[in-house]
Amino acid sequence: MPGPTLEMEPVEPQSLKKLSFKSLKRSLDFFSPLHSHFPPPDPDSKKIRISHKFNAEYGGIKSNSQPPANANSVAQDQAQQASGTSNALALPGPENSKDPRNGGAQTNLIVGPTVQAKGLDVVLSGKSTAVVSAPGSSERNLSTSAIMERIPSKWPRPVWHPPWKNYRVISGHLGWVRSIAFDPSNTWFCTGSADRTIKIWDVGSGRLKLTLTGHIEQVRGLAVSNKHTYMFSAGDDKQVKCWDLEQNKVIRSYHGHLSGVYCLAIHPTIDILLTGGRDSVCRVWDIRSKMQIHALSGHENTVCSVFTRPTDPQVVTGSHDSTIKFWDLRYGKTMATLTHHKKSVRALAQHPTENCFASASADNIKKFNLPKGEFLHNMLSQQKTIINAMAVNEEGVMVTGGDNGSLWFWDWKSGHNFQQAQTIVQPGSLDSEAGIYAISYDVTGSRLITCEADKTIKMWKEDEMATPETHPVHFKPPKDIRRF
Repeated sequence: MPGPTLEMEPVEPQSLKKLSFKSLKRSLDFFSPLHSHFPPPDPDSKKIRISHKFNAEYGGIKSNSQPPANANSVAQDQAQQASGTSNALALPGPENSKDPRNGGAQTNLIVGPTVQAKGLDVVLSGKSTAVVSAPGSSERNLSTSAIMERIPSKWPRPVWHPPWKNYRVISGHLGWVRSIAFDPSNTWFCTGSADRTIKIWDVGSGRLKLTLTGHIEQVRGLAVSNKHTYMFSAGDDKQVKCWDLEQNKVIRSYHGHLSGVYCLAIHPTIDILLTGGRDSVCRVWDIRSKMQIHALSGHENTVCSVFTRPTDPQVVTGSHDSTIKFWDLRYGKTMATLTHHKKSVRALAQHPTENCFASASADNIKKFNLPKGEFLHNMLSQQKTIINAMAVNEEGVMVTGGDNGSLWFWDWKSGHNFQQAQTIVQPGSLDSEAGIYAISYDVTGSRLITCEADKTIKMWKEDEMATPETHPVHFKPPKDIRRF
């Protein structure tokens, strides 16, 4: 008689996807304790590494401080007396660390006074700066970078600069202060504002001397000629005006821009004016005849910064299309285009004495050589804001002003950021109005003026009380330059 049949449990039909997930989970559970964990420390490798470091550092001293066995016994007595009476420094070695040269246990290292023994050819003086190479230091484990000596960084060390402090706040404008220019005699400066006026202020006292009206939109660019009694202004009303400061009125207007004019510069040697605007064109004007000499077209977005120089490239422009262009003024053509930035290049600053310039963007501040435009280096910190204005003085202090009111001071040579100041809005303003729109040094470079969104003009100077001891330079060379 057949036995009772056992009912088998129904097997759940499983898809291939579910089975593969199960297998994956099982292997993950199996290996997960070791996942993303460092391997346990190996004591043997640690001993070898530490003893090698000891040899590299102290091998030369140790081998030369022990006199040879065939030396005079008098020399040994003298050495014992000197080590007994002097303050010898005993440095204990690591536990059970082996010296790979003699195989013995290395317990401590005696660094005592140097002794001149009779019959010894080697004389060690306490003030000697000679480097004695340790035997065995050339045989390096090239696979381990931890025990290799670092080559000192070739990055230039920053020059110490005193920190800057705010000593005067001037209020008088009724709108954002958007532009600034200094008189070549350094007695007054002018500011242009969103209240459509240009005001002229005394540098020494900060008092208002004159208010000029004529623009019907905010004044975005200003420049003062050092050869004539002229001041030039440009605004969002598409107008570029030439003011005669003897009569305090407009004597010329330059028509041609199709949209707002954002920046303005006067050529240092020729009587021409350069203006860049929202129509993506930098226009070159003859100051006397009001004729447009060139329309430097090539940018794909607003031209928001420009500077000129006496030799080629005579015109350099920065744009919202994130490029910097060098222009040949004779033919009105592009000489070179720099595409290093990723965001709008809102500020350019030429060094007053060196043939190089800096460009500021929201991603980085970069330094370029002139006349070729070779990229030199980035500044070593990121301000992480939109940088609207930038200036450099002859002492190599570069300053950048951000949309969030941050005012950062940099050492030009090394790119080190030595001070991070924050502007304070005037009472009654919103915190969001802490924005810096224009920056300029005076002619001497000892005073700094910032134009801000809280309708004020702030004046800054170096702190005379600061010394390298009270404000030390905290500088760390960039890691990608440092080599093992």
